[in-house]
Amino acid sequence: MTAQASPQTTSRRSLLLQAAGLGVSVSFLGGSAFAAADGAMARRKLVVVICRGGMDGLTVSPPIGDPDYAALRGAVAVAPDQALKLDGTFGLHPALQSVHALALKGQARIAPAIASPDRARSHFEAQDVLETGAAQVYGVNTGWLNRTLEVMGPSKVEGLSVGATAPLILRGKVQAASWSPGKGVDEAARLPTLLQDLYKADPLMGPAFARGLETETMAQAAMTALNPAPAPVSTDTTAMNTSGMTPQVAAPPAVAQAMAPTAMTQDARAIAGQRQGREAARKLGATLAGFMVQDGGPRIAAISLDGWDTHAGQVGQLNTRLSYLDAVLDGLNTGLGEEWRNTVVVAATEFGRTARVNGTGGTDHGTGSTALVLGGGLRKGGLIGDWPTLRPDALFENRDVRPTLDMRGLFKGVLADHMGVDRAALETKVFPDSADAKPVSGLV
Repeated sequence: MTAQASPQTTSRRSLLLQAAGLGVSVSFLGGSAFAAADGAMARRKLVVVICRGGMDGLTVSPPIGDPDYAALRGAVAVAPDQALKLDGTFGLHPALQSVHALALKGQARIAPAIASPDRARSHFEAQDVLETGAAQVYGVNTGWLNRTLEVMGPSKVEGLSVGATAPLILRGKVQAASWSPGKGVDEAARLPTLLQDLYKADPLMGPAFARGLETETMAQAAMTALNPAPAPVSTDTTAMNTSGMTPQVAAPPAVAQAMAPTAMTQDARAIAGQRQGREAARKLGATLAGFMVQDGGPRIAAISLDGWDTHAGQVGQLNTRLSYLDAVLDGLNTGLGEEWRNTVVVAATEFGRTARVNGTGGTDHGTGSTALVLGGGLRKGGLIGDWPTLRPDALFENRDVRPTLDMRGLFKGVLADHMGVDRAALETKVFPDSADAKPVSGLV
């Protein structure tokens, strides 16, 4: 269920932050839905990060100890001396330094061969299954996060998204408000993103347009990335509104001057833009955390990070995207403070990429990928799920990482053990027809 909300009527429990240069949106659900929870359970928080486009798990957590990895990946392989070591087989991409620091403390783990039940390798279908939690595409028309709140009990909790409708993962019987920008928004500024969505299925135009947009985004991030640091949070909810929660700020004068075409080369501008983008991403995570730690604030948040469809020029694109992801997670960790121990964060994608590099320095739509699981209350441990290896006979359909773990099982385990959701409701309501997806227990 969705409802239109004006900026003046949006509460601090309902927020969406959007950063054009980062491809980021944030939606909140939670708060009074869990008012009846007791003790420590009432403080538990969950953040789901959706990396849209098909994030390459073999780059996120490169299996540098797998004897077939280097040959399969060729030019896009992460070098063993650059990977941030986790164990004898796996490392993390060098851009994930904050995640690695958490892993060394036992507060971050990887599921390196995970997938939803969908096998079509279509963005539309795979994202539908990921967000609905259904066993097959278009199986249900509500999101599993919304159904989670529904089974927790009646509430007046709202979620908020910018646009005509709420993201699918939040749609359902629990009200999710939406706010659409008015005429003051520059429609022309949206055109590149709209065109990218239109052409992304085209084997020629899609990768070419994505490369062009990526370069433009990197070079201009300092000018376009949202700096979402809010005004001081008032305890008076009537003082909160959307414009106060998501301020648009110009780049600092020094950065703007440094980004001027006459002062810097294109490469230097791109580097400066990436640094500015990382700082914006970190502040995004910190701002989200700031709202979650408020009394009565949201306990569930969903973040969407775009730009993971790397058919060409993968190395540079993922250097940037993983740096932003790392910064968002670092901002969450530091911003939550003591509440980090009560929080679980799961970063997942609709599908992985092919094990083999393609002819344009990228990878194509695959199956198994990596999910990151983080939180101060995680139990220390190794891999989540089994690693099937990259042997030729182990690849799924002779091309992809073979999934050994169902995404629904991971989320079922987190919801049951961390958020206290009834296990029977998980099987029948939140993730229907999921008996074959066994809950991953013991993570917290």
